[in-house]
Amino acid sequence: MSIGISELILILIVVLVLFGGKRIPELARALGKASYEYKKAKQALQNEATELKETIEKAAAQEDNKQEK
Repeated sequence: MSIGISELILILIVVLVLFGGKRIPELARALGKASYEYKKAKQALQNEATELKETIEKAAAQEDNKQEK
């Protein structure tokens, strides 16, 4: 289910009426900053998960080497 052109135009008109022309750039800027922060936090979590996985794999490999000896 996707939004069609008519629905998008209706949403834009409602936003324009509710917030006015002067507030829309502020809202867009805030939305852009929020999106940037979300992506940055997501990437940080992915990096941390990757590092944790690598650490666990190294520890498991070292444990296997100790048991083989």
